[in-house]
Amino acid sequence: MKIFRELTRRNIILFFKDKGMFFTSLITPAILLVLYATFLGNVFKDSFMTVLPEGLKLSDEILNGLVGGQLMSSILAVSCVTVAFCSNMLMVQDKVNGSIKDLTISPVKSSTLALSYYFATLVSTLIICLSATAICLVYVASIGWFMSACDVLMLVLDVFLLVMFGTALSSVIHFFLSSQGQMSAVGTIISAGYGFICGAYMPISSFSEGLQKVLSFLPGTYGTSLVRSHSVRGTFEEMKSIGLPDDAINSMKDGIDCNMYFFGREVDTSVKYLVLVLSTVVLIAIYVALNANKRKKRR
Repeated sequence: MKIFRELTRRNIILFFKDKGMFFTSLITPAILLVLYATFLGNVFKDSFMTVLPEGLKLSDEILNGLVGGQLMSSILAVSCVTVAFCSNMLMVQDKVNGSIKDLTISPVKSSTLALSYYFATLVSTLIICLSATAICLVYVASIGWFMSACDVLMLVLDVFLLVMFGTALSSVIHFFLSSQGQMSAVGTIISAGYGFICGAYMPISSFSEGLQKVLSFLPGTYGTSLVRSHSVRGTFEEMKSIGLPDDAINSMKDGIDCNMYFFGREVDTSVKYLVLVLSTVVLIAIYVALNANKRKKRR
């Protein structure tokens, strides 16, 4: 346990000491917030207006709260995974500069070494993503706040689980990387593509039926749905209290993936959590097994 703590501590210190990795990870959520608020705010607002019954209008505060919640959920759903890939670059850098050889020839167990990278990345990513969550909450509070204390706590839980998932996914993928070029290529692909396949940039409901079915097998889509549901739940409750029809509210929830469907059947919230947790456990097990098998082959 002492060796594990020291290795984890070493990895965390090296991550925050490397200004390039740290600021690259930190700047991602900030850039997304600015871009989303600047270019997508009005687009989201117009899309919500189209599903309102004729003659019914919502206050700017409610609309802003709904748009702000969607923007926040999109940013956090993407950042929890993309930041994990940036934070986990240390594992590849140790291969590039040869540090991993010094660690593997020591009597340290392969599982201990692998988990030290995982937990170090988890802590580093959580620090950045929770900071991003705080910034997003301040932004939402400035334009239209309808979240309860329970919503905020559930949002923090969602972020924690998504960071665990993102760290596990990045650990498995980074295991096969051994150069700066490969690391940069994977980082670019994940940054550019993950937001689309998880439903953060564009709701899954806006894709074709066939693509919706394919994406419903990906754990990240359920993580996005959880974050989004807790980000906008209070706003929908406010809409309901002022007399907005349930059909209109459900249509909005379907449109932004608060309601997720698996081959036409709505997925319960507990099932979303189960999918996310089990996927994380499986990925961690695969990651540890890969490291153990590699060490056996080396011997």
